[in-house]
Amino acid sequence: MHRLDGAAAGFEWLLSDQAELSVLAWLRRDEAGAMVLVVCNFTPVPRQGFRLGVPAGSPAWREVLNTDALGYGGSGMGNAAHALALQPVGAQGRAQSLQLTLPPLSALFLVPA
Repeated sequence: MHRLDGAAAGFEWLLSDQAELSVLAWLRRDEAGAMVLVVCNFTPVPRQGFRLGVPAGSPAWREVLNTDALGYGGSGMGNAAHALALQPVGAQGRAQSLQLTLPPLSALFLVPA
């Protein structure tokens, strides 16, 4: 993903206007179109059922990194138990979305399944 660090094609904000929730989300892309979705919850409040609009393409996403995982001394809350199916529910101006569990004070990395 580093090759497109300075290019607009390598980065896309998905959620940057939720100051009251302290949640940010963005996509990183490489030259081949591979994507990593990053979602950060900067509060001590877990967010169950958080809906995030994502681009079409993959029918499902899977969690590959969760900073709240038990292995890092966290609570173990997250989305690693199953793939997250893309849902035809609009959110943040997109026609489809994911419904996520956002652990407290955490960052999640997800990739197309």
